[in-house]
Amino acid sequence: MQRRIFLRNTAFLAGASILFQKRAVAQLFRTSEYNIKMLSKNVGIFTERGGTIGFLITDEGVVSIDAQFPDTAAHFIEEAKKLNEKSVVYLLNTHHHGDHTAGNIAFKGVVGHVLAHENSLTNQRAVAEKANNLDKQLLPDMTFKDETKLKVGNGKIKGYYFGAGHTNGDAAYHLEDNNIVHVGDLVFNRRHPFVDRPGGASMVSWVTVLDKIANKFDKDTTYIFGHSGTGYDVTGKKADVLAFKDYLQKVLDFAAAEIKAGKSKEDFIKNTEVPGVTEWKGDGLQRPLAAAYEELTLK
Repeated sequence: MQRRIFLRNTAFLAGASILFQKRAVAQLFRTSEYNIKMLSKNVGIFTERGGTIGFLITDEGVVSIDAQFPDTAAHFIEEAKKLNEKSVVYLLNTHHHGDHTAGNIAFKGVVGHVLAHENSLTNQRAVAEKANNLDKQLLPDMTFKDETKLKVGNGKIKGYYFGAGHTNGDAAYHLEDNNIVHVGDLVFNRRHPFVDRPGGASMVSWVTVLDKIANKFDKDTTYIFGHSGTGYDVTGKKADVLAFKDYLQKVLDFAAAEIKAGKSKEDFIKNTEVPGVTEWKGDGLQRPLAAAYEELTLK
């Protein structure tokens, strides 16, 4: 990743506290491998390596959504302490994958509570036990099933579970006062997705989940995505959510047609494009092709 100038966002400087404005000015010309972009006066995203971290600044402290890896999480925590001297009060995990939760451990002794969907906790523990590194994890101490609410200082957050998608434990978090939703890896913006079938993923259900998300929130909602393709943002609007839904459906339809025609999985995943798909390009197409084929031929 190219080195970037940190906090070049004037809207952020206008909305932050006087104390942090002074710190931000002092940091304005410091270069770093990571970047913070403010989406509103108190909501931003942190990008370095792994899934996008979203954060909410409140008068009680900072809420982090996802944690990337231990080294990158440490960079975020360093900056969070500048965002609010009370530091991080909640860490919310969108799902269990390591590029979103391996960094949880960096929050040990820093964060008050870690929240995730109940299936995400089960998956985090199972993966860690299999890798024999449970001692290197900071597992959620709070979980929910369908919906949950948090009141953090002057900020309100709702967590939702819409069903199996990228995994069987993907949560979406709505920062209500800002109308910003972090959907984690439920949306890969113009990038071929990873479909974690051992982790409970379902492409058929995923299409329905994206429909639910698009209908749950309004046309003005801003979404934070876990990943994006080269040249595309990790934030977007309803149209981007629906575009990804359409992409998944086209992959499923293509797989169904090829299965009906007698195509083997080995031959099917050799395809380099999907009919009707033009914006999702590059490496990784074999992942959703294989997942769609396996799901549709499951006995």
